[in-house]
Amino acid sequence: MKAPAPLRRRAFRNLWLAGLISDTGDWLLFIAVPIVVYQFTGSALGTSFTFILELIPGIVLAPVAGWVADRFDRRRVLLVVLILQAVALLPLLAVEGRADLPIIYVVVIVEATLFTMFDPAKNALMPTLLEDSELVAANSLIGLNQNLGRLVGGPLGGLLLAAGELKLIVVADLVTYLLAAVLVVRMPGHVAPADTGASADDGEHAEVGVGSALRGRQVRAGLLVAFTSQIAQGLFIVLFILFVAQRLDGGSTEIGVLRGVQAIGAFAGGIALTVVSRSLSPGALTAWAATSFAVIDLVLWNGPALTTATWIYIGLFILIGVPGILLATGMISTLQLASTDRTRGRVFSAYGFACNAGQGIGMLAGGLLTKPLGLLTLLNTQAVLYLITGGIAALWLTGLRSRRPLPLPSDSVKAETSS
Repeated sequence: MKAPAPLRRRAFRNLWLAGLISDTGDWLLFIAVPIVVYQFTGSALGTSFTFILELIPGIVLAPVAGWVADRFDRRRVLLVVLILQAVALLPLLAVEGRADLPIIYVVVIVEATLFTMFDPAKNALMPTLLEDSELVAANSLIGLNQNLGRLVGGPLGGLLLAAGELKLIVVADLVTYLLAAVLVVRMPGHVAPADTGASADDGEHAEVGVGSALRGRQVRAGLLVAFTSQIAQGLFIVLFILFVAQRLDGGSTEIGVLRGVQAIGAFAGGIALTVVSRSLSPGALTAWAATSFAVIDLVLWNGPALTTATWIYIGLFILIGVPGILLATGMISTLQLASTDRTRGRVFSAYGFACNAGQGIGMLAGGLLTKPLGLLTLLNTQAVLYLITGGIAALWLTGLRSRRPLPLPSDSVKAETSS
């Protein structure tokens, strides 16, 4: 059985493996740092402060990240960011107790800032490595490795923290960044077709502002889809635990199981996408995924009126993982196709801004409105937001098709895909 088409291109394969390794390291730290903060403070507020800090750079620095991704060689941006992420971990080796909490908070901000620079460059680079028809499969593979990173890095982070305190986590995470950097260095040369603007000179890059980059209707619609869906996601982050505790009478075991099994559906959806992606429009995929998400959510949130049987909700949370990865894949693929190479970095920095701002609004709404409006009202509002997302995508994104012919070029690139 052949590997999916994107993985037969060495440049993308290196990028994918680098992402898998660094995502695993990210999850080591993502799990360990909140636990350490909670151990030092005994406060849920102190722990939540860590998560809030992670959102700030993605909102404040989005324009800078987009400019960097469009102005400089994106491979070099990825390489520099990965090295700086490794270096930025070193202060955590000095953490011994509560008095060192400022060190943790500074490192969290720095790492989140560097991630803000990494993602737009990665998403903008991908279309220069692949055919348009391969983008949906490629983005689904990126989604798969993020879920693999969560499944491997999350439990491993807990185990390493128990075995060797935070220092062992820092060393392990540092190694993952350096390994990812080696893979980026070994990526082959540029494969961008001429009409994407990849060969534009520096003057052309300087002339294109954020307003021009976001001028296209489908770009603006894609960002609106991202913003709306992430408000729903922010609500979910806050309300999920309350739903399990209050509506299902569950405890920590049920919370952990139901949150984790979503990855099963995400794997299934991602693998299916790599097989059938060439026949799918990214806009239609986005619309279908968001609408399916809304329908499953409505069944999920209102189901306890009929039954609270755990196995039913395990099945529903597995099922909801499928439209989850399809929605993310469709949104990113849509923006990649709707933008040009010289503006794509700014488009994806705006995407990061929309996602972070939307998620922040959703989290605040969940925290402030649950008591006055009631849990079930907010849960159903979350489902309706996905329905609105699907409607926006169906109305404005479903006509998007590949705008550039990309036959596999030259024998040298053909040789690359089989190496």
